Amino acid sequence: MQIFMVGGAVRDALLGLPVQDHDWVVVGSTPEELVALGYLPVGKDFPVFLHPDTREEYALARTERKTARGYHGFEVHAAPDVTLEQDLARRDLTINSIAARAHTSGATSTFDADLTALTDPYGGQRDLQARVLRHVTDSFREDPVRILRLARFAARFSDFSVAPETMQLMKDMVADGEVDALVAERVWQELARGLMEDKPSRMFEVLRECGALQKLLPEVNRLWGVPQRAEYHPEIDTGIHLMMVLDMAARLGAPLPVRFACLTHDLGKGTTPADLLPRHIGHEERSARLLKGVCERLRVPVECREIADVVAREHGNIHRSSEFGAAALVRLLERCDAFRKPQRFADVLLACECDARGRLGLQDSAYPQRPRLLAVLTAAQSVVTHLIAEQAQADGHDGKKIGELIHAARVSAVAAQMATHP
Repeated sequence: MQIFMVGGAVRDALLGLPVQDHDWVVVGSTPEELVALGYLPVGKDFPVFLHPDTREEYALARTERKTARGYHGFEVHAAPDVTLEQDLARRDLTINSIAARAHTSGATSTFDADLTALTDPYGGQRDLQARVLRHVTDSFREDPVRILRLARFAARFSDFSVAPETMQLMKDMVADGEVDALVAERVWQELARGLMEDKPSRMFEVLRECGALQKLLPEVNRLWGVPQRAEYHPEIDTGIHLMMVLDMAARLGAPLPVRFACLTHDLGKGTTPADLLPRHIGHEERSARLLKGVCERLRVPVECREIADVVAREHGNIHRSSEFGAAALVRLLERCDAFRKPQRFADVLLACECDARGRLGLQDSAYPQRPRLLAVLTAAQSVVTHLIAEQAQADGHDGKKIGELIHAARVSAVAAQMATHP
């Protein structure tokens, strides 16, 4: 039995990056032998075991054969005669197909990898040095999730290019309908991880170039080539603006719900009638309707859906909020459900800041609407609503009247705040 560290752990160690998770492959062993040594079997689709002490994953070397479309259409073969080179051949990218021999061979010992004893049959080190994302073998085409994974790696390693032959292979996979077989959960999982990388725009640029974006997110894909008014958007192209907004969200360290809201805030601009361009009257409501379809199709988590919906509907009003009086500001807070969900409202404002600064030449501009609206919310929250409700009930008023009284009190509080902090 021989043990090797493989995949992202080797890649990141060679790049001088922190290694988060260790993956190990075991050559020349059987499930029975590993169980006898104290390893815990956990793999459902192929033999994976947890180390008895470290709980890190150890997988038996295996080969895979395509049997049907999609992510699950594989037949797995794991046996003592499967070589390390055969196991590495089934991996997606050359930079992920490098193996480092373990320091020890004691089965229940903890292991470390020897980065001076590498097995690299597919040129992974060469591609690390050249900053290239390249598929290992033609078996890449057998798993459409690999298109999403490569695009995600492009967002993480933004200075890496995609090998021309790999881009052509992905285009062929899209044309052959492989992307159509992807299940919603895997698409969302990879999109979410890509959104959280340092340069998320790269993920969508790669998906767009190979044609996968048109299949997976046609609502986003159609934004390229759609013009906007240059006085508000010096970059003009809506797709370019969207990429700038996503990268601004990464620059500001925004959480996933905010980044998803940035991705979907302008979907309606892709359906603006040609005779209205470059104006986009009513695009906010169209964006919200298209967003609903995206969320249902990809089974987007509720938290992401809710923030994205508020941002889609209200980002224009939030941008213009400096022109609003106290009553209009309170109505805006109410529509955003800011009194019940103040943290969500803060995230909505962060997404709006990303939108405002994700424009050519405005990346370092201030966005005073965000601190101002947070201060307005604080002023409105100073109203003691339960006292108003108790007095109104004592006076015989119903729920509608109580709501009107609370609203009026909040408007007065905001007006007072605006008088002292114009």
